[in-house]
Amino acid sequence: MLSLVACELVLAAMCLLVLGVNLWVLLNYLLKIDIPPSIPHRMRFRILYYGFQLMVTWGNILERLRICTMPKLCQILQDLMNTKRNCKVVVTDLCFEEVPVRLFQPKATSSSPRKGIIFIHGGGGILGSLDSYHALCSLLAQETDSVLLAVGYRKLPEHCHPVGLQDCLCASIHFLKSLKAYGVDPSRVVICGESMGGSAAVIIIQILLGRPDLPKIRAQVLIYPILQTINFQLPSHLQNQNVPFLTRDFMITCILRYFSIDPSWKDAILTGAYIPQDIWMKYRKWLSSDNIPQRFRNKIQQPEFPGPFNKSAYLELKNLLDEGISPLVADDEVIAQLPATLLVSIHWDVLRDDVLLYKKRLEDQGVPVTCYHVEDGFHGCLFLFDKIFSFPCCWDIINAIVRFTKDM
Repeated sequence: MLSLVACELVLAAMCLLVLGVNLWVLLNYLLKIDIPPSIPHRMRFRILYYGFQLMVTWGNILERLRICTMPKLCQILQDLMNTKRNCKVVVTDLCFEEVPVRLFQPKATSSSPRKGIIFIHGGGGILGSLDSYHALCSLLAQETDSVLLAVGYRKLPEHCHPVGLQDCLCASIHFLKSLKAYGVDPSRVVICGESMGGSAAVIIIQILLGRPDLPKIRAQVLIYPILQTINFQLPSHLQNQNVPFLTRDFMITCILRYFSIDPSWKDAILTGAYIPQDIWMKYRKWLSSDNIPQRFRNKIQQPEFPGPFNKSAYLELKNLLDEGISPLVADDEVIAQLPATLLVSIHWDVLRDDVLLYKKRLEDQGVPVTCYHVEDGFHGCLFLFDKIFSFPCCWDIINAIVRFTKDM
């Protein structure tokens, strides 16, 4: 009898804990977030973000209890989503140099070699997988009549930087060496990256500029990419810091985890206190808010940047200043060699200004740039295009990618 009562008490306590956490998430996140005025289906948006925050919050709780890490829980729940099959595309799971990849090839015969697409998904090193982006990759391969390679790079919690980037580079080189075997025209290869995958795409292209033995990348498609980890006081970081799904706090959390940085350095990263004055004087011509068009800077009081220099922070964080992490600060000679580019930016996104700054850098060096600016979207929306919570902006972005790629 006593044990039965104890079990009932434990069950009641667990129910109260679950209810308490869910209510805390509801009050702390759902009622305080900034929903952009142009976002349609606002209730759908709130419900979706509530589910996302529940997932992250429970992941953090389980991590503190040493039951399961937050990234692992997110990946488990993400992989429960069904993968929709496309009968018009042949899908093959392979390993390139021990890196899992998935090849998407249109079933229809072609009289000539097809275009090739290397696709690198986003997710901040936490989310994203071959399965969760399967439907998107199938659609892109079908609609652009291309052979698409999706890279299943390793992620947190087991693997931090630079493992994921090395996986993407290794798989890309293997694919470029094998294009004829997959019926791909070596002169028409596009690399496409979303969010953190966009950062990887740019870094890979810059690395491959020094590889004359490989086919030259024809174009790059960058979907709301993160292109620098230096200036986090840009207007978009201040204006959109509480806009789902990539709030500034969650973005910094991903950066700290991905680069194995102690959370105590968070403020130094946000204020730029780790940046020496001479380095900032070199980079400010590319990263200053002065390079952002005035219409994106209205009603923002710019704080002094960088903050008072902290030498200890510099010694700990100086790698963030490297172009291998922040490709936006590559030398002009490198930027001038980059291929034609499609940039997709989201107005209500903390990373919006990364795209605007990169656009200016490319145009200043004579690189052809096509821009698609989304007013009614949010960071990560592309992931939802085939889900029950899809938004119109998802298809708008896909159509822009398809149009650009077809013209290559």
